[in-house]
Amino acid sequence: MHVCATMTGRASFLRTNPRTDDRFEVLAFHHVELWCADAASSASRFSSALGVPLAARSDLSTGNSAHVSHLLRSGSLCLLFTSPQHADSGNGATVPSFSRDDAGRFTTEHGGPAVRAIAVRVPDEAEAFRASVQGGARPAFAPADLGLGFRLAEVELYGDVVLRFVSFCSPPDDNDDDAAFLPGFVSNSSTVVGAENYGLRRIDHVVGCLPELGPVAEYIAGFTGFHELVEFTAEDVGTAESGLNVVVLANNTETVLLNLTEPVHGTKRRSQIQTFLEQHGGGPGVQHVALASEDVLATLRRVRAAGGFEFLEPPPPNYYEGVRRRAGDVLSEAQLEGCQELGVLVDRDDQGVLLQIFTKPVGDRQTLFLEMIQRIGCVEKDEETGQEQQRGACGGFGKGNFQQLFKAVEEYEKSLERA
Repeated sequence: MHVCATMTGRASFLRTNPRTDDRFEVLAFHHVELWCADAASSASRFSSALGVPLAARSDLSTGNSAHVSHLLRSGSLCLLFTSPQHADSGNGATVPSFSRDDAGRFTTEHGGPAVRAIAVRVPDEAEAFRASVQGGARPAFAPADLGLGFRLAEVELYGDVVLRFVSFCSPPDDNDDDAAFLPGFVSNSSTVVGAENYGLRRIDHVVGCLPELGPVAEYIAGFTGFHELVEFTAEDVGTAESGLNVVVLANNTETVLLNLTEPVHGTKRRSQIQTFLEQHGGGPGVQHVALASEDVLATLRRVRAAGGFEFLEPPPPNYYEGVRRRAGDVLSEAQLEGCQELGVLVDRDDQGVLLQIFTKPVGDRQTLFLEMIQRIGCVEKDEETGQEQQRGACGGFGKGNFQQLFKAVEEYEKSLERA
């Protein structure tokens, strides 16, 4: 696949899946790992704010002498928070690619919790690693046996973020919160039993910010074989004050979605992507992780009640007049009213409907934030199992909402400038 360094956009884009051959099979997201200064406090904060139970841990008590890791898990959604041990007594890292020195530099440079690894499930991590490197990927960590049938390898993605391949002999049940995560982790069963769960169930997509999109998109597409799912330009989605360019790369089944963005220069205001790059330490990184719910309105009500994270300002009331025109034949009256009440953005592509909302940055810097979404429609029957399932990326990525989102971000930045 070729991605032009100069983005061209499309006046009218009907999404198709060319079913090009991925270089290796990718099943789904496995987890996202965030490196931070204090894994316990960060994990606890995200858990209580998002209603994702603290499911497992790895630390000195489990024989891990290199790092402290806490896992938040709900369904197939796994968020891993990792920080160095205060007193390093050996090399007994549960995640063998962990480096105490690298983690120290990472947290100093990027501030609060930031994404270090995007992990995907593959049938064979060694084959994924071999095919990636053969396709031009820069190796980061060679295939390693973790025990109990689990294996791991890593290649560089962008900046100091790695793409991690995880394989295991007997895949755990995605709906079982007590299923094995990785060897060396012990279940926080008492926490899981009594924990609140607000309904977030999986990672939908991960968005990276880059100084220049074209070369990175070519690099990733080259070593993965992923196809271009969506392309937006500032011409498509910018405002009068700022803009960005976007490309989304997807595996064959469109279950792993890697969104890549770059700033547009020469606008009235500095692009929010440029703000991220500067506050992230001057380089690329993960801007946000999208978390999917089967009922995002119910999830959002509970998240708002918990009060752990703030959300961007809602759109003006007349925005929802357009929502009724776009999606009134799909959403119920209760859903339409709920979207307006909670400030949820609604968009639609040629295949389905997307509900989405964004938090403000979750740390001290204007860098990492979260998206909560629900995809509606695109249900088809699996040819092998006969079960109904939703096609990946149903409803697109909110192209019709970008201008509204930009305005909200611009107002948020202006409020910080006035403070």
